[in-house]
Amino acid sequence: MKELIGTGVALITPFKSDLSVDIDALHKIVNYCIDGGVEYLVVLGTTGESVTLTKEEKQLVMDTVTIANAGRVPLVVGVGGNNTYAVIEELKTLDLTNYEAILSVSPYYNKPTQEGIFQHFMAIAEASPKPIILYNVPGRTGSNMLPATVARLANASEKIVAIKEASGSMVQVQELIKTCPKGFQIISGDDITALPTVLAGGSGVISVIGQGLPSEFSEMIRAGLKGEAEEAYALHYTMQEGMELIFQEGNPAGIKAIFEALQLSRASVRLPLMEATAGLKQKIQHFIKPFVRVTAG
Repeated sequence: MKELIGTGVALITPFKSDLSVDIDALHKIVNYCIDGGVEYLVVLGTTGESVTLTKEEKQLVMDTVTIANAGRVPLVVGVGGNNTYAVIEELKTLDLTNYEAILSVSPYYNKPTQEGIFQHFMAIAEASPKPIILYNVPGRTGSNMLPATVARLANASEKIVAIKEASGSMVQVQELIKTCPKGFQIISGDDITALPTVLAGGSGVISVIGQGLPSEFSEMIRAGLKGEAEEAYALHYTMQEGMELIFQEGNPAGIKAIFEALQLSRASVRLPLMEATAGLKQKIQHFIKPFVRVTAG
């Protein structure tokens, strides 16, 4: 697997006014992100509203991103769930030819033990034709995949190559960096802790706001990877308000409001999510104004 170093972005799935997938807007967003300097793209994650897409729509999104990307940057696809055997079956049916790795979330809702989490990912690793990036996001799953479990998985399977860590705890991030084997990548899953993670020894981020501000965010992460903390933090502080704003009414309502302000796609989301309120959109438009340049056509 190519090393996924630097800024990856968790792409939205843009919708038309009738809430069908907007292929043209997705093309524009892919070009906007790559032209802005991001190192790789992640599709069908939480930000991509994957849980509300049909099997056919998921393949459509994957195919669209593949065509728009045209081999320019590595691609990662989200394939996860809380039914181990259903995840394995999905891996058998998806065309993963053009994808570098899969991003797989720790099982949610049924709250398995650490041993259950370990066995879940070992079963997926055995079935997966691609390397696996673990995804720990306790705020959504209801359980925390502990660093000891991650290190155990990293040592037990060569297929398990990285973790997207979104616990929000820098103590946990540091423990992962300390305990996981050399070459195993610690990727931030929180925009607000992305730079501290990189400065602590992480390999980068899978970002939400990075797709709206690809140039500034990827520049910040590259500076962080070089150890240029002062320059990196200067960039971080210009974007910090936006990092907070886009999550005020849930993800991806906020980042979709950014893309609406950039005139790249609508702010539409599918139920049970709600589009950003007029008040939040106004704040986001005010925040994004200094960053706006000529956007992708």
